[in-house]
Amino acid sequence: MDEAPILVETRAGYRIVTLNRPQRLNAFNEAMHHALKSALDEAEADTSCRALLLTGAGRGFCTGQDLSDRLAKADFKPDLGGSLGAFYNPLVRRLRALPFPVVAAVNGVAAGAGANIALNCDIVLAARSASFVQVFAKVGLLPDSGGTWLLPRLVGVARARGLALLGDPLPAETAESWGLIWKAVDDASLMAEAEKLCAHFASAPTFGLSLIKRALNAAEDNTLDQQLDLERDLQREAGSTSDYAEGVRAFMEKRAPKFTGRKT
Repeated sequence: MDEAPILVETRAGYRIVTLNRPQRLNAFNEAMHHALKSALDEAEADTSCRALLLTGAGRGFCTGQDLSDRLAKADFKPDLGGSLGAFYNPLVRRLRALPFPVVAAVNGVAAGAGANIALNCDIVLAARSASFVQVFAKVGLLPDSGGTWLLPRLVGVARARGLALLGDPLPAETAESWGLIWKAVDDASLMAEAEKLCAHFASAPTFGLSLIKRALNAAEDNTLDQQLDLERDLQREAGSTSDYAEGVRAFMEKRAPKFTGRKT
């Protein structure tokens, strides 16, 4: 019997979701897409879940689409646009819209769609031995899963073009220095650092963090005037929460706040 393509561990206030096809470097097939969607559905429905950690089993994070079935059929012409519309695009939108922070712990190679799925998480930690590869050009494709949108915004047009057109591996430490990811850490510390972040988020004002995600997502396309109006509206929502009142009280009383994470 095959192992589950996705593993889920529930911790106090957060969940760890592990891509679990290590024999294929966690490349996606349909079964893994469906299992990951279910895992995200369950995490979002769990009111006690206030953060999510996404990582990969074995020696890699994810190498994107599993090509083995396609390569086995010489005359097969897949509808790659259909695959993006059915699986990858909804996944990217879902990760960005989840109402709590998503931390990616990149434990090895993140290639193709796997790289861009990681980059669509809110905070990306990577082992120093990890690398990010926009491998698409090497097989006659273009970066997908938001790659052509993300890369110039994260690292600038010149570096984005180099990454996309050459498809060369980018080491984790260079990815950090370029601003592609949050931080590169020692391999042995990766999961501990990622879980420490999630534990922090598990006691944070979760609804307020969801508003931060909304504002930052919108800022990519808004004018300054539009963003000022959005900040006004979202700040009105944030200011009406019990977590804001608790944060002010805790500041005045010089103690640690006890946030519920809820809107009310």
